Amino acid sequence: MTTDLPLPGDARTACSSRAELPVVDDVESVRADAVRNRSMLLTAAQRLVEQHGASAVTMDEVARAAGVGKGTVFRRFGTRAGLMRSLLDHSETEMQRAFLSGPPPLGPGAPARERLVAYGRARLAMVCAHLDILTEADEAAGPLRLDHPARRVSAIHVQSLLVELGFTAPAVAVREAVMAPLEPAVVGFLLHREGMTLEEMGDHFEEFARSLYP
Repeated sequence: MTTDLPLPGDARTACSSRAELPVVDDVESVRADAVRNRSMLLTAAQRLVEQHGASAVTMDEVARAAGVGKGTVFRRFGTRAGLMRSLLDHSETEMQRAFLSGPPPLGPGAPARERLVAYGRARLAMVCAHLDILTEADEAAGPLRLDHPARRVSAIHVQSLLVELGFTAPAVAVREAVMAPLEPAVVGFLLHREGMTLEEMGDHFEEFARSLYP
């Protein structure tokens, strides 16, 4: 009569094989390395954008700037589009963290109008820093860009500040009017066609925000 139960030697072999699996510390180390590599690649990509524009952000150039093989970039982001999305997501996450839980006046603890002014200036700075990428992404998305999850978070934030200022909820039309000067297309026009600086755009937004009354 045969049996499917493992023989003692088989059991020892199986246990020995399982014992060769990575320990938790090794797994955590691999994860930490992956996070560091991803951050390094995003930093290199951002530096290329700042120095040469979004067209310079190719997988080859990012790999060269970061001092790694091109395969490493592909493994982390898949495609150039994936890299660009990750670059924007990284900056957007930092922005959201700042206005949701950072120090005032951008974060909680300041009056609504001061927070709105701080938000406008911070958003303008971010848009200027990523203008080429954001413009490219908006053109690809078309009208759907207004319903992007990251933009919805910002829209909810601005909307809540307007309601706190006294505008009737949900104040959607006012919200869109407030956010319009912060859109990449508008910022690009003011920057390149009107010759305005980031500081001037921030000053005009502040004047606009302080003139708002329900």
